[in-house]
Amino acid sequence: MESWTRLYPNSTELWALPACNPTGNLEITVGGGAAKLGEATGWTDDYVLQAKTLFKTLEPNGWGIGAAIGTIQHPKINPGPNLLGNRYAYVPLSMSFADDLVVVHLNGGWLRDKATGKDQTTWGIGTELNLDTKLTLIAESFGNSIDRPYWQAGTRYSVMPGLFQIDATVGRQYGNAGDHRWLSFGVRFTPEKLF
Repeated sequence: MESWTRLYPNSTELWALPACNPTGNLEITVGGGAAKLGEATGWTDDYVLQAKTLFKTLEPNGWGIGAAIGTIQHPKINPGPNLLGNRYAYVPLSMSFADDLVVVHLNGGWLRDKATGKDQTTWGIGTELNLDTKLTLIAESFGNSIDRPYWQAGTRYSVMPGLFQIDATVGRQYGNAGDHRWLSFGVRFTPEKLF
């Protein structure tokens, strides 16, 4: 379970993305979020359905690669009989250095925007600096072929390593001030088995 809240100057987002791995190498995520813009508007809902697999597992001083496909539905924004929203796919690549002291994440992908009917490429680059078994510094930049990119940086603390983590980040869109900056707080609960 991954959950977070993102606070912008004029809006708030809440997300919860529970996932399971029924086959050992196919993670399925079904979750959603809610957003509120200003005080005068109500909440809007988003729903996520995603499947992810690994072709090669990341090991210390090695690399790992996988693939993910999914859809994000915006029922109030894109009404219609099928409620299909944006569809996406991406390939994540991770590399470990100095016995996992530094882990670099790269991804490239595709997104089909339902509202505009346009395709766009997506990308991301991030790094983790594992200061010890509990404290990690994180930084990343990400974007698409249409908008200005974004960055975020912060810290992750493993309350119970391999099981329960909390994190906090700040971020913004490059070249934009005001509404395009945020503060985020997250929680991750990742048990090997629930039953």
